[in-house]
Amino acid sequence: MDHSDFPLQLTLRLDWSELDYFGHINNLAFYKYCQAGRMHFFDQIGMAQHHLKTQVGPILAAAQCQFKQQLHYPGQVIVHTRATWMKTTSFGLLHHLVDEKNQVAAIAEEVIVYFDFNTQQKASLPERFRQGIEGLR
Repeated sequence: MDHSDFPLQLTLRLDWSELDYFGHINNLAFYKYCQAGRMHFFDQIGMAQHHLKTQVGPILAAAQCQFKQQLHYPGQVIVHTRATWMKTTSFGLLHHLVDEKNQVAAIAEEVIVYFDFNTQQKASLPERFRQGIEGLR
């Protein structure tokens, strides 16, 4: 599968501790890989750094994952990430988790809300982040 329409990719090593009873990578680890892809996305647009300074930043509102095939230790997973949509206070991320043979192991979608942790309320996405998100669609 061609992933040229995904502007970000992150390669992660599969860890022995992620194996489940059946000898393949546990489904919970797939969400951990998505989290790594999500944080990579936030780092790329400066949102993670902004949150550390202001306590205003992203919060995960929803996540879903379709498991397509197993991952096995030892090995690697490549997390391909891109933005899919954007509204006033939220945006969507899409992750394709791909094995070393370039086969999709999972497809995950997430809803991210821009959130003011000081007031505990949603906030409008600033223009600089809107441009960053748009640039990674």
